[in-house]
Amino acid sequence: MHKTKKIDLKRSVAVGLSLLMLAGLLAGCGDGGSGMNRQAESGQTESGAASGQAVGTESQAADRAAVTVRVGSLKGPTSLGLLMLMDKASSGETMDTYEFQMAAGADELLPLVVKGELDIVLVPANVAAVLNQKTNGDVEVIDINTLGVLYLVTGTAEIGSIADLKGKTVYLTGKGTTPEASLRYLLDANGLKEEDVILEFKSEATEVAAILAEKPDAIGLLPQPFVTAACMQNESLKTVLDINEEWKATQGEAGDNGSMVTGVTVVRREFLDENPEAVAAFLEEHAASVEAVNADPAAGAALAVEAGIVAKEPIAQKAIPQCNIVCITGEEMKAALSGYLKVLKEFNAELVGGALPGDDFYYIP
Repeated sequence: MHKTKKIDLKRSVAVGLSLLMLAGLLAGCGDGGSGMNRQAESGQTESGAASGQAVGTESQAADRAAVTVRVGSLKGPTSLGLLMLMDKASSGETMDTYEFQMAAGADELLPLVVKGELDIVLVPANVAAVLNQKTNGDVEVIDINTLGVLYLVTGTAEIGSIADLKGKTVYLTGKGTTPEASLRYLLDANGLKEEDVILEFKSEATEVAAILAEKPDAIGLLPQPFVTAACMQNESLKTVLDINEEWKATQGEAGDNGSMVTGVTVVRREFLDENPEAVAAFLEEHAASVEAVNADPAAGAALAVEAGIVAKEPIAQKAIPQCNIVCITGEEMKAALSGYLKVLKEFNAELVGGALPGDDFYYIP
């Protein structure tokens, strides 16, 4: 593991949270509007396929004593795939005993990982890389839990491709963070120069939504589930581009720039070394939970409201199919995540902790 210059963890975590700190904003969203009719089938298809590949062997739970697994996650899209597992754990239907802790920000969870008070955490992809650097490689990533959740939203602007953004202004949050890095990567991949598109940054997603409501031809970059909430409040809004799909469209046969990744799951190396069967069991149950949530968004929505991730069930039910909830492991995980982290590093090395993680960052069963 390469040792990098000392990085302020709180600052590095802050720049990685722009996609995942928005769930609290949804509490103020109303019921108005009919919402979006388009179904993002790619999230369900990918997560179903990936879930089946998550673990190749069944846990040897019957041959070992159950352990307690302490899991931390965020009140955002990356926790949606955990919901069915959390529900089963509360009823004692899981292989091991789980203690779940959900926080508003990753900066609440990371110190607990460092102190050994959490075993597994679900965090933004780049924050996992920062944590890996900060702990000198004492954590490993075991799965990708959420792919891209960013969408371009507008009222009347005619946008059918990234190239159509030339000469336009895009309103977004997260200057210098992952939303900007992802959009600038796509602009470059589609032959657009920095001066071809004006990026207008706002401090909160609610500001972007307000501009979209005032200016029908304005274009905003927003994450789920905020996209769904905004569209349900203002029925004149619609999504025009799925940034996850646009990222995939830029990949050649080699796929060197991986997939767009929002969240990953990491484990403390010490816990993994001492409890490999428990980690394998978690992966099995996480994959099954992801599949169940994607198959039944209504049930997932009820659990999302109960967990405080989304304020209203109609919003959660419409958003879940578009949140690209997955459970991708092994070599597929490594290829997707390493390429994404490379893109972030080229934009701003601080986003990944100063240097790319080594091969031992990726847990390959």
